[in-house]
Order: sequence, then C-alpha cells, then structure tokens
Amino acid sequence: MSYVDGFVVAVPKKNVAAYKRTARAAGKIWMKHGALRYLECMGDDLENSGIHLTFTKLQKAKKNEVPFFSFIVYKSRAHRDAVNKKVMSDPDLKAPKKMPFDPKTMAYGGFKAVVEF
Repeated sequence: MSYVDGFVVAVPKKNVAAYKRTARAAGKIWMKHGALRYLECMGDDLENSGIHLTFTKLQKAKKNEVPFFSFIVYKSRAHRDAVNKKVMSDPDLKAPKKMPFDPKTMAYGGFKAVVEF
C-alpha cells in the first residue's frame, strides 16, 4: 500500500501565481528524488448542501483566500522518509523569500493507504 503526505493550506488569491511557481519547483525536486506523484490542487467546487464541512471552513479561509489540497505519493513510509531526506539536502530546494501563504495555517500529516485501486 502507498503512503501519502497530505497538506491543506489557505492561499491569498493575489498569491496564487507565486504559490504555483513555488509548488512547481518543489514538485520537480520531489519527483527527482523518487516521489511517485506530486499534486497541488486548488479549491474549485467548495460549496455543499450544508451537510458537510467544506475545506474553506475547515481551513478558516478568508474571503480573499482559496484552499489548496496537496499530496505527495510514495511506495511506503520508509520510501517517504528516504525521499524526504534527499529532498531536504537538495541544494535546489529553496524557500521563497516570502512565503505565498501564512505557514501557520498549513495542516500536514502522513497517511498510510488502507484502500487502494
């Protein structure tokens, strides 16, 4: 079964282009070091019938922010740990001078797949 690192972050709409640039650069580095998939997904259809909690409410996104749901897929947790060790020592991995979102709003976790097709 796969292992997934998942992230949810609220990005100010004015910073979406900068976030995409940062994500593209990071994605290339993760893939170079063995990640199986790297996805950055911008909120699009976030309204509901009132039954479920939306990502907008979960993230406490402001009206000028859009939630991103992002994930990286690995073969296993051990594979994730090995890939991340390489990524963190990669000289091409550079944090932007100014993050395009407030890092305090980011939710993160590692997830073990239990059903997979």
